[in-house]
Amino acid sequence: MKLGPLTLRNRIVFAAHLTGYATEGRPSAQHVAYYAARAAGGAGLIITEEHSTHPTDRPYEKLIHGFDPAVIPGYRRITEAVHAHGVPILAQLNHNGGQSSGMYSRQPVWAPSPVPDPMFREVPKAVTAAEIRQIVAGYGRVAGHCVAGGFDGVELQCSHASIIRGFLSPATNRRTDCYGGSPTRRARLLLEIVDVVRDAIGPERVLGVRVCGDELIEGGIELDEAVALARLLEAHGGIDYLNTSIGVATASLYMIEASMHVPKGYALHIPSAIRRAVRLPVVGIGRFTTPAQAERALAEGHCDLVGVVRGQIADPEFTAKGRTGTDVRVCVGCNQECVGRVGLNRRLGCAVNPRAGREAIPVPAPTVRGRRVLVVGGGPAGLQAAVSAARRGHRVVLCERAAEPGGQVRVAAAAPGRGELLGVVTSLLTECSRLGVGIRAGAEVDAGYVRDQQPDVVVLATGARPAAPDWAAGLDRVVDVHAVLGGWAAPSGSVLVYDELGFHQATSVAELLAARGAAVEIATPGMVVGQDLGLTLDMELFHVRAHSAGITLSPDRVVLGAAPRSGGGVVLRVLHHPTGTIREEVRDWVVCAVPPEPEDTLWHALRDSGFAVYRVGDCLAPRRMHAAVAEGHRVAESL
Repeated sequence: MKLGPLTLRNRIVFAAHLTGYATEGRPSAQHVAYYAARAAGGAGLIITEEHSTHPTDRPYEKLIHGFDPAVIPGYRRITEAVHAHGVPILAQLNHNGGQSSGMYSRQPVWAPSPVPDPMFREVPKAVTAAEIRQIVAGYGRVAGHCVAGGFDGVELQCSHASIIRGFLSPATNRRTDCYGGSPTRRARLLLEIVDVVRDAIGPERVLGVRVCGDELIEGGIELDEAVALARLLEAHGGIDYLNTSIGVATASLYMIEASMHVPKGYALHIPSAIRRAVRLPVVGIGRFTTPAQAERALAEGHCDLVGVVRGQIADPEFTAKGRTGTDVRVCVGCNQECVGRVGLNRRLGCAVNPRAGREAIPVPAPTVRGRRVLVVGGGPAGLQAAVSAARRGHRVVLCERAAEPGGQVRVAAAAPGRGELLGVVTSLLTECSRLGVGIRAGAEVDAGYVRDQQPDVVVLATGARPAAPDWAAGLDRVVDVHAVLGGWAAPSGSVLVYDELGFHQATSVAELLAARGAAVEIATPGMVVGQDLGLTLDMELFHVRAHSAGITLSPDRVVLGAAPRSGGGVVLRVLHHPTGTIREEVRDWVVCAVPPEPEDTLWHALRDSGFAVYRVGDCLAPRRMHAAVAEGHRVAESL
């Protein structure tokens, strides 16, 4: 399709998102390799992460300082690498405004009004007329740097975290001058920036604007006002397309990068409404995990282009595979390595694609080709090890003790709202089939079996086994979360879910049991129930569901001891951390989400056998899914 002066070869957009790849404010070699991989995979258009337009803006450490001319050589390396695949690339320009942070600059952050951000809780400085002129000029300056760096155009962020959105929103703009008041006056800054940026890039490059369709905050922008803004922008002229978003990158961040609990295509009502109001091309967003879902959004008329971010992080060949009808490696919306890592100031990665975030690191050649590799265990670590080893030309057989591969991921997928996790297993099994990996389900492997097979390499991915707390010894009404999700135990009545992991294990089981009619309480030694759900943006919606289901949340609780109750059930001794109070509590059942133990029996049997034996995943050290996938791949790369 035509997008201003550009002709795109398809309608899939690799939209802007944070990566954490910048070094000293400049683009890195990892940026180059990362964007080039998605261009090689067939994306129709690439839009980079934000480029800061002013030195006052420093919301996080690894930000690209677009205002510094030193970025231009890095820009050229990115654009040349992407253009080599025939794909146009735009740069997103932004100033985070009141959603920035004074942690780095030790200066107040700038905003239209002194309204504190709910995440950083900083009261910003209301910008003066002179500072507004600096902001506008800064956008023009960075746009000029982008032209010098070879970009095909720029996109203005007025959505997730932006001083422009701060001016547009009645929730954060309380000015009484010509930049505040009516929607048109609140849009004045944006229109001035559109004009100065268009002058900087000229008519031969693309200019887009990404607008927020609904801030999802009290008194904020709602869809009707976003539609009116779209009409105003089209009438003003100078722009070539509109991109869309939902939520703001603080109070309603969980809806910007929604997890698997949120339906696919959840935000399509926003581009759909805007597209009906304007003739400009409109980009739709909303957790598209397969090319078919993106195609359906276009066919149903919701948008003209589809923004696919996590889908192309999970599989850089998302678009090319869609064209040929090949199954993609599916993003499952776990948010563990993309949102979660960037939120921890780490480089973006992917739980299902171990090469994401490492594209700039060359893959070593196989040490010896065609080795016979035996993988024991069909969870994510074993499946990934098998796939990666087969890709490198080795002959691979995978043995799984259960009737179906999948390991603990298959068990976890039985929980409410967690079914998409099974996509990790399905995608890896599809790749195993395509690569000729032999799968032997229902196969119990011991040292004798390995000696009979005589492989060149053994990769052990035998997982972990539940470990009961010391106080639970001999109590048949105290069970592990795996027993509940696997269907081996069916707690009822009054159930305490005791959580030492702080992630989905406890909260998922609690929801499952509450749906079955149990009276459920989650107790944890931590200060927050499910504390790590915040990393993956699952915390807010879990609390909504827990409240609706009547689940009691009890932080700061430590179980010290337990005894059987006469007639059934368990009597617990529970410490309340803040007060030091110990009291007895009675439950019909206790379900434990506690650290498991490595299932390393076979490792000890083989470690001195003379075989080349490697451990991956939980049998080495019990961790989360992303660690298992990465480790399976890393071991295979070493072969």
